[in-house]
Amino acid sequence: MGESKKDTLRVNFDKKLKLEFHGTKVTSDAGLLAYRELDEALGLTTMIGSDFCDNRKGRNTQHNVIALLRQSIYDRLAGYEDTNGAERLSVDPAMRQVVGGRAKERTAASTSLMGRFETEILTQPQNLELLMGIPG
Repeated sequence: MGESKKDTLRVNFDKKLKLEFHGTKVTSDAGLLAYRELDEALGLTTMIGSDFCDNRKGRNTQHNVIALLRQSIYDRLAGYEDTNGAERLSVDPAMRQVVGGRAKERTAASTSLMGRFETEILTQPQNLELLMGIPG
């Protein structure tokens, strides 16, 4: 039995991305694409991330805050409870697509960068207020 030819699926957040089944394992986290599609429709990470305070300077800004926020959220949705999976996920095709930005062409953020993001940027008082929905 051969594989039947089916239409390619596309997601709205990135029309260049094609979803096809080829019988080989490319990513174990393709379900993240559905979460990203919902995120794009609702504008959640863009809305929150655009108001984040980011005190990084110079070379420390290879990934923008919205990409780091997405990676942090999607790491948890993929079942990782901390940043230890970031090294593997930084090269995962699905994670790179859902994070967007620089990650699409290169890699998503490393474990050390995600650790700094979650301990230094997310914990700034004004960012915690955004995440918790507390008026400033």
